[in-house]
Amino acid sequence: MAVQPPVKNFHGERCGALSFLSSRSAPEHVGAPNRSRFCSVVSLAPARRFAVVALAAKRSPKRLKYATPRFAKEGGLLYVEVDPLGGDSWKLDPVVDLLREGAVGVIPTDTTYAIVCDLKSHSAIERLRRIKDIAPSKPLSILCHSFHDIDTYTMGFPRGDDSGHMNIFRAVKHCLPGPYTFILTASKELPKQCTRYGTTAAKYAHRKSVGVRIPDDAICQAILERMDSPLISTSVKGPKDDEWMIDPVVIADSYGPEGLDFVVDGGIRVADPSTVVDMTGRYPKILRQGKGPKLPWMVAEDDDEVASSEKDLIAGAT
Repeated sequence: MAVQPPVKNFHGERCGALSFLSSRSAPEHVGAPNRSRFCSVVSLAPARRFAVVALAAKRSPKRLKYATPRFAKEGGLLYVEVDPLGGDSWKLDPVVDLLREGAVGVIPTDTTYAIVCDLKSHSAIERLRRIKDIAPSKPLSILCHSFHDIDTYTMGFPRGDDSGHMNIFRAVKHCLPGPYTFILTASKELPKQCTRYGTTAAKYAHRKSVGVRIPDDAICQAILERMDSPLISTSVKGPKDDEWMIDPVVIADSYGPEGLDFVVDGGIRVADPSTVVDMTGRYPKILRQGKGPKLPWMVAEDDDEVASSEKDLIAGAT
């Protein structure tokens, strides 16, 4: 498919052309007004990261029927369209109820869309891994509502010690909520299913670190505020590591048949993942530069210098 000339992003700025992996038709929300959609998967060129894709194409009603959730009634998928600014967050109450009952679904964040489930539901975590086809050896990140959640499920941010670790807690407070994933040492409160290796029959083994986020997104925060615990999270990516699915209707069409229970539509999102910062070493080290800018107290390294174990940590970060 030919790529169109440079287009404008949501701020009216011109941005470079991007390559499109897929542009097939996707179903329209029942009763919702027609709106043009962007390509379902965006591949980002290194020199032109995070540009907005604006290729318009009409949606055509197809398979999806937005009814009861799949795990409660066979063949159903709950689809909720919500104001991105959170003005009608009351629509999220059924989504929260489903999450508490063990559902797995898709919600927007301040970066990309994420597949999520309740951190306290072991069966939901297993289903999330199956739906996304995530190996048991791969870690999962968590979406938190506040620093209290981070302090509960991790050992917290470094506050300085005699071993040379920096005291940057105050600096971090200015970054969150925001588009950062911080790698922290996990606490014993983190479920073993988030940190284990091997199959369900294998013995659990703790992973020392976990990625945590406090997204600056009205819809995401409204859901987290209603939950009793953080959400397990993994990004909604395309077939390749540098591709993200940005259209919630296409996400529902693609992952619904895999067993997804609900999709929260917060509009088309920019393919703009979070900046991943490893806080477990002596200095905060950027493992992936994303939407969050590099700050003076962060140390950046070239991708070639990132160890394979560190690449595993950023695999599921949104």
